[in-house]
Amino acid sequence: MEVRQQSREVWIDWMRVTACFLVMMVHSSEPFYLGAGNLVLTRPDIFWVSFFDSLARSCVPLFVVASSYLQFPLHYSTGEFFRRRVVRILPPFFFWTVFYALVWGEPLQNFKDLLLNFNYAAGHLWFVYMLLGIYMLMPLLSPWAEKAGRREVGFFLFVSVLTTCLPYVRELAAGDNVAFIIGPGGIPMPALYPLWGEASWNYFGIFYYLSGFVMYVLLGLYLRKFMSDIPSGKAFRIAVPCWLAGFAICFSGFIARVTATAGGVYPIPGDCPLAATWETPWSYVSPGVFLMTLGVVLAFRNIRSDGRFYRKVILPLSGAGYGMYLCHMFFLSRFSSVFRTALGTGTEGCIGIWTTPAEILLTLLCTFTCTAVVSVLIRRIPRVGNFIMG
Repeated sequence: MEVRQQSREVWIDWMRVTACFLVMMVHSSEPFYLGAGNLVLTRPDIFWVSFFDSLARSCVPLFVVASSYLQFPLHYSTGEFFRRRVVRILPPFFFWTVFYALVWGEPLQNFKDLLLNFNYAAGHLWFVYMLLGIYMLMPLLSPWAEKAGRREVGFFLFVSVLTTCLPYVRELAAGDNVAFIIGPGGIPMPALYPLWGEASWNYFGIFYYLSGFVMYVLLGLYLRKFMSDIPSGKAFRIAVPCWLAGFAICFSGFIARVTATAGGVYPIPGDCPLAATWETPWSYVSPGVFLMTLGVVLAFRNIRSDGRFYRKVILPLSGAGYGMYLCHMFFLSRFSSVFRTALGTGTEGCIGIWTTPAEILLTLLCTFTCTAVVSVLIRRIPRVGNFIMG
């Protein structure tokens, strides 16, 4: 047991479980600013939504950093890498894709849409497509990653971090002329103002290939190769100001945008396209989220706790983390509906301004507990468990 545990990156298990918890925090907050008709009901709701959602925004990048840290550069052949990833990722993904297509929305239309994209009613499944794209890229970059030195990796990581500012440059360039493209599921996406090589006939500008979640692959590589032995004291001295700065950017950025839209009038009328303009500071590839992710990873990097709680709780939850991500929205949607019905909404709820944070926390805790128990138990079923939960 001791030998096996020493071969594990214990801190990755702790971080994976934390990332699962944070994902559910994000989704527990969404009903309070994403909806049809009225988006944010009261002024206090702006604070609570921004606080909880900003607190959790590093969730998805943490998964990518963990995968990069453990898998990149590849430890075995490309064929073996893909075989392991396919067996682990695709069967549970197919199972839950079919499950959500049957239980939410119109099944026939859902299955037609699946030919082109994920089921928009289960929007969290976008993550799997992104992750598969990252896995397809890793074998191409692995030979370089094996040989690259600190300056090389640091340079490309620096350029990737700079690309997180592009959404703000686009906004400044576009001014008030922001157009939206509405997808088949009613999901809005801002039309891109062309920058540095982009045009109506070309989406692939100068920064296209170094932007997006590749940044977190490079971050995982940099931490593994060049910061693996950083002392805990130094790590925390870097982690704390990074996280605080990132949180401040996300928190204040969202509040400023919503407040400017409201103009002192609540509830704020509108639909998802309007709410999408508020989320720019929360983008997973934004400056604030990158800083928070860096802070979290550095803080977790020196965790060595592998005692009884780790073995009995954290390790099983880390193993079931992928399944927890896939299935949690089924439980979360029900808990959220129950608590909003029971406690009311906004300041008119049964506990006034504390109604919204109480509903977010209750939804979060109940969803995490239920999802964790169900995922771990199903995963223990011989043969079937891994097919459903990974």
